[in-house]
Amino acid sequence: MQRIGLTGGIAAGKSVAARRFAELGAVVIDADRLAHEAVAPGTVGLDEVVEAFGTRVLAADGSLDRPALGALVFTDPDARARLEAVVHPHVRRLAAEREAAAAVRDPDAVVVHDIPLLVETGQAGSFGMLVVVHAPAALRSERLVGTRGLSPAEADARIASQISDEERLAVADVVLDGTGSESDLTGQVDRLWERLSAERVAEAG
Repeated sequence: MQRIGLTGGIAAGKSVAARRFAELGAVVIDADRLAHEAVAPGTVGLDEVVEAFGTRVLAADGSLDRPALGALVFTDPDARARLEAVVHPHVRRLAAEREAAAAVRDPDAVVVHDIPLLVETGQAGSFGMLVVVHAPAALRSERLVGTRGLSPAEADARIASQISDEERLAVADVVLDGTGSESDLTGQVDRLWERLSAERVAEAG
């Protein structure tokens, strides 16, 4: 099994790269999706979030009110740290379960862990290859405003809540350029996939 860590700053294009990896045959384990699962109604994770932040982060139907929680954590580093301390262990457990299941189905699987906060959470050394999708912060801010409806201040706060581009790039084994079009980025993933496939063939031979 080949384990790849995939990360990038918010709105850099990481989701485009992850989708292409999946289309090419990789098993993509999406940490954001697992984070939603970890705090779904009825879970221990949701109970722990409510214990940490109170019922103000619950919607009327008892589910997590993500906008309310986001308003708290993206402007308060201490609140964000409390949330991460609750959610991250559950996400790692779920990711390990998904990876183990993938290995059972196919011992030669390529497993891509799509993790926005991969470097921040100390996982940079946990993978055979670390792929970073990079785009400058100014461009990412423009994308957040234009495609996600955030205000410039909200966009900048989201970007500031992550580590710097320099820190992320410093631990990358492969850097994909996320400044162009989606087709540009998927082409880069295709070329990386071809390289990885050739390496696996060489190792097998």
